[in-house]
Amino acid sequence: MTDWSQLNHAYGTAQDIPGLLAAMSPDPQDAGWDALWSRLCHQGPVYSASYAALPALADTARRWSATERRMPLYLAGAIVDRPDSGEDPYLSHPAEIAELRGLTEEALQDPGMTADTVNYVQLLGTLLSFEAVEAGGEQIDGLNGEEYELPCPVYQTENFVVFGEYGYFSTTDSMYMRHAPAKQLPLHPQDPSAMQGLARRLHTRILADGHPDLAHKLTYVFGAAQCADCGVPFSIEEAVVARWGA
Repeated sequence: MTDWSQLNHAYGTAQDIPGLLAAMSPDPQDAGWDALWSRLCHQGPVYSASYAALPALADTARRWSATERRMPLYLAGAIVDRPDSGEDPYLSHPAEIAELRGLTEEALQDPGMTADTVNYVQLLGTLLSFEAVEAGGEQIDGLNGEEYELPCPVYQTENFVVFGEYGYFSTTDSMYMRHAPAKQLPLHPQDPSAMQGLARRLHTRILADGHPDLAHKLTYVFGAAQCADCGVPFSIEEAVVARWGA
């Protein structure tokens, strides 16, 4: 049995975690989810109590239907994607992570979940987290946000890499949503026929799941950009992994 008094979360001792876990509901608007996220995955970092919560999150996801279980899956995925406490959750909780991966796959095959592109992208990113794909969740999450904020690989100038409603370009202008940037450099998508490895697997799957618009955006996620300040070219995928990887 877990001795929560010996574990910590973002605000100190984890003695309150069992009660919060027991009170979980499928409603994403339930205030209990905010309480759990703020304690177990506070602005990114995780804690000893975070990994200890994985069995309960897996158990809850197993008991709930595919359309109800996304919140425990999302939280668990965020926890295992950030091994900041010195513990490797893939080694300490292999059974739970394997089960969570299977439960996420089931949710991805549920029409009620895949019809909503926001949930679909989040579930796909969660699956990559359970598969230990470095920064996989961040790469896929860009499909929802339609941008990355990435540094120039040489001079570290922050660039907004934009692909979607506002166009397909890099810029240093953070207000690009309100006006056309004075300087923007076009992105270079990867040809789907040249994709390999993770990019090819994701592109094939997203198309098969009926999301051609997301598949098109993915060609930019695995494409190339140029620093809008100095013109230095860089791989978007490599820049994402460098910023958000372990």
